[in-house]
Amino acid sequence: MWLTRVIVVMNLRLVVENLIKYGVLICIRCHDYRHVDILLSTVLYALVPCHLFVAYIIELGAAQHAKAALGRYKRSNSDPDWDPFQASRSFQATWYTIAWAHGINATFCLLVTTYVVYYHIHHPMIGTICQIHAIIVWLKNCSYAFTNRDLRHAYLNPSSASTLPEIYSQCSYPRNVTVSNLAYFWWAPTLVYQPVYPRSPSIRWVFVAKRLAECLGLSMFIWLASAQYAAPVLRNSLDKMATLHIASIIERLMKLSTISLIIWLAGFFAVFQSVLNALAELMRFGDREFYTDWWNSPSVGTYWRTWNKPVYHFMRRHIYSPLVGRGFSSGFASTMVFVFSGLLHELLVGIPTHNVLGVAFLGMVVQLPMIYLTAPLEKVQGINGRVIGNCIFWISFCLVGQPLAALMYFFAWQAKYGSVSRLGKR
Repeated sequence: MWLTRVIVVMNLRLVVENLIKYGVLICIRCHDYRHVDILLSTVLYALVPCHLFVAYIIELGAAQHAKAALGRYKRSNSDPDWDPFQASRSFQATWYTIAWAHGINATFCLLVTTYVVYYHIHHPMIGTICQIHAIIVWLKNCSYAFTNRDLRHAYLNPSSASTLPEIYSQCSYPRNVTVSNLAYFWWAPTLVYQPVYPRSPSIRWVFVAKRLAECLGLSMFIWLASAQYAAPVLRNSLDKMATLHIASIIERLMKLSTISLIIWLAGFFAVFQSVLNALAELMRFGDREFYTDWWNSPSVGTYWRTWNKPVYHFMRRHIYSPLVGRGFSSGFASTMVFVFSGLLHELLVGIPTHNVLGVAFLGMVVQLPMIYLTAPLEKVQGINGRVIGNCIFWISFCLVGQPLAALMYFFAWQAKYGSVSRLGKR
């Protein structure tokens, strides 16, 4: 209790010190956004249903082809002209066409958003929101295509249908290929497609209201903390970054680490506890495990498996497991997961800031040696190994990761455009 009071008093002192030094920096009308940014972001969001409808049309054609193929196979025993080899070649050619169609549709959606955000949307926050949505829809499109491919295989090979989860029988292929089924997946708080999900019996509207209130309050807190505390530290770091004054840069990193951690934790709670739970309640989505106790992670690898369950499930289902199933080692599969994740992180950070530096990509790839370094600590007898692994995780998480990336991209943005917020403008 006394330790908590001391921490609160120390942070209150920092708040007072910040107000004395900088005054009130909160300014609603000072952000350098443009009306064209709002217009373009709205258009990009409106185009998403178009890409999802194209994915539905592709799958509808694939389902019709699967029905026809199954019918031809059932008639093959009584047809003397049936050529199994020719039928197999035709069947494979059609599957390749479906895969290419899905790939072009999903990637075109992501490429259009990336191009518009990089060249035409100036405000980094608006661009980030557009990129997040485009990446989520791209991942959902990929999962929709991959899962329906597996369902088609089970449909045409009844012997493998027994490996499907029992819940899939409630909406078996191809009855799942409907607009309403795809629309539910678009809004469901998951990146992995299933024909049917566990559902809750009703919507608790009071629960939804509480989660939305949490999100609103945390969003305001993040905005206030960013403008009043993070922005001055970042601006005061520019001259040190320009002259590569290492000691001062390290000092700024340590100073920035506290506020960046607070902002990140607030953002994590707002998204994974408030938004996703509110969305799950509205969609009556039954699986609410969006994260587990990542803060107790005894290794870096445990953190990446527990802090973001939707992304973890996607990576394991559609990248890691298929590679291992095809004979690749678990180490190679893990490397591919982090390389892929690094590319997505660079798209998410570098494109909205108009500076593709590769820092976000390298930040993800560098996690691999950290994972291999801390993995043996999980197996150490007693609690010491887990404590050491947890300390390594928190030090790398607080000091090396987010603050350094924030400094690099902020410096690059300032070098390209100058101040993000111009007082007095608008």
